[in-house]
Amino acid sequence: MKRRWLAVLLLVFSAQALAVERVVSLAPSLSEIVLELGAADLLVGVLDGGDRPTALAKVPSVGHYGQLNMERLLSLKPDLILLWPGSVGPAQREQLQRLGIPVYVAEPHSLEQLTTQVQAIARQLGRADAGRQLSAQLRQRLAELRQRYQRAEPLRVFYQVWNQPLYTVGGGQIISDALEVCGARNVFADLKLPAPQVSIESVLQRNPEVILAGDQPQLDAWKAWPQVGAVAQGRLLLVPDKGLERPSGQMIEAVAKLCERIATGR
Repeated sequence: MKRRWLAVLLLVFSAQALAVERVVSLAPSLSEIVLELGAADLLVGVLDGGDRPTALAKVPSVGHYGQLNMERLLSLKPDLILLWPGSVGPAQREQLQRLGIPVYVAEPHSLEQLTTQVQAIARQLGRADAGRQLSAQLRQRLAELRQRYQRAEPLRVFYQVWNQPLYTVGGGQIISDALEVCGARNVFADLKLPAPQVSIESVLQRNPEVILAGDQPQLDAWKAWPQVGAVAQGRLLLVPDKGLERPSGQMIEAVAKLCERIATGR
């Protein structure tokens, strides 16, 4: 009996010794996941990219997308770095791996992978119970959305990321999976690059039933093309929530808004 209790105590002390206390997040989406898990107190540094949540207003910055301040990061003495590969350049990614600081790399390509990574990050942070609970909630919500918006024949959708030059998302990008949840299909799902550049002619050739873009001027530009302008009503739709481009727990509700926009917009 004494040996059993000794073993339990050793496990507890080991877990405490290994507990993460200082986390640097290198993507806004990863910072959001930390917040959603109730672990904001662990964040000592974040990489900036757009507006910050209020809860992170006073957390020190370690740079911006593609411009990581390595010296600043090291001064914060993190015992865990959360990394989205696209947030820093290849040379700095290699440098991070050589620092001897644990690095968790997250780059979900589907919403199911996102829920799995939420749970994995929770374990890294010592918030396993919160991770299991949040992941279960996200999976349930996804199942509801798939059931509600499924179609026998998916809608053909072009998702416009930018207009000059014209960029979209490829099949391995999580937004393509979000479209599938909504009963739609990315017309460029056959392209492997995460953000391929395409031509207007190639978009028209693939004849999307819906064109999605982030602002009205980008949508209005399509009306100049007879193939689109003649049936523009209900075909040109604004992306309803920018959270669709940040793979964290909030993305699931952004997907719900997207599904509703596609269904009612047409």
